[in-house]
Amino acid sequence: MKFSVVRETLLKPLQLVAGVVERKQTMPVLANVLVEVKDQTLTLTGSDLEVELVGRAPLDECQEGRITVPARKLMDICKSLPDSAVIEFSLDEQKAVIRSGRSRFTLSTLPAEEFPNIQDMQGDLTVKIPQGNVRKLIDRTGFAMANQDVRYYLNGMLFEVADGQLRAVATDGHRLATAIEDAQVQGDLTQVIVPRKGVLELNRLLNDSEDEVELTIGANHIRAKVADYTFTSKLVDGKFPDYHRVIPRNNEKVVTADRLELRQVFLRASILSNEKYRGVRLILSNGMLQVFANNPEQEEAEESVLVQYQGDNLEVGFNVGYLLDVLGVVDSQEVRISLNDSNSSALIEEGQGHASQYVVMPMRL
Repeated sequence: MKFSVVRETLLKPLQLVAGVVERKQTMPVLANVLVEVKDQTLTLTGSDLEVELVGRAPLDECQEGRITVPARKLMDICKSLPDSAVIEFSLDEQKAVIRSGRSRFTLSTLPAEEFPNIQDMQGDLTVKIPQGNVRKLIDRTGFAMANQDVRYYLNGMLFEVADGQLRAVATDGHRLATAIEDAQVQGDLTQVIVPRKGVLELNRLLNDSEDEVELTIGANHIRAKVADYTFTSKLVDGKFPDYHRVIPRNNEKVVTADRLELRQVFLRASILSNEKYRGVRLILSNGMLQVFANNPEQEEAEESVLVQYQGDNLEVGFNVGYLLDVLGVVDSQEVRISLNDSNSSALIEEGQGHASQYVVMPMRL
C-alpha cells in the first residue's frame, strides 16, 4: 500500500472523519481511521459504532491496500505540515510511514479486518433536499435537544417526512423547537429519531449551498450522501413525544415585537438573573412588556420594551436562556409570542409565516 497526496486534499476529509472518533474507546481499533486505496481513490472511514463517516479523495500514483492508523495523530501530523506539502504514505512491516520534505513519522497500525463495518442498509425512503435547508432545520431546532437525559429518546432529533416536506423536532421536556422545509420524497410517511451525536456530525458535514444531499432512511439507520462523503448513523429506538399536543393552539394574548430589540432586553436582564435557574418575570400590558430579574445577592434588573399588544395585563415567568436561544436562531425582523395565562406555555413564531415554531414552558418565580 502506497500513495502520495497534497496536504490539503488529505486534511479536509481527515478532519471531518476524525471528528466521529471518540477519545475514550472500548475497542482500540475505534481510535483509528480506516485508510483504503482502491481504483485511484483514497477512502477514509471513522466510526464509533453509532455513527460512521466515509470521506473520499482522488489519487494519481498509488498502490492498493487497506490499514487502520491512529486518527488524531495522523490528523495532527497533517495539520503541522506546511501548506501544499506533498505527503507520502506507505507501509513498512505493519507500520505506517509518513514522509513529507525532511519530515518522517512512523505510526502504529491495526489490521483493517478489525475495523467495524456498519452493514449495507436497505433504505425504505429517500429524501432529496438542498444542504442549506437541512442545515437550517438543524440550526433552528438543535439547541432544544436534550443532553444525557434518562429519557434517551429526547437525546436526539425527530425527523418526520410527510407530504413532500422534511420536519425537524427537538425537545428536552422544558421547551420544544420545530421547523419544516420542502423536499423531494420517495416513500411513505415516516418518523425517525437521529441521536444527538449523529445530528451534530451531519451538521458539520453540510454547507449552506443549494447542492443536494440525499437522505436514505431505513429501519435502523439514516444515511446521507454529500459530494465525496457518506454519513451513516444508527437511529434511536424509542417513541418521541407527540409534538402536536405540546404546541398551544388557542393562546389568546398575542404580542408582536422587534426581535433584535427584544433579544437585547433579555440579554441585559439575564446578567442579574439567578445563575442556576435563569428566571425572569415578564409583565405584559397594553403596548408594553416589562422584564424583571433578580438573584440571591439581592441584585435587580428592570427593562421595558414597546410591543404590539392590546389586552388584559399578564404576569408570567420564564427561563431567560430558553427565550434567548429562540431569538438567536430565528432571522425574521419581528417575532410573535402567543400566551394564555401565567401557567400556560408560550408559543413563539416568526413574524412572517410559521416555518418554525417554539414552545417554552413557564417557570414559577
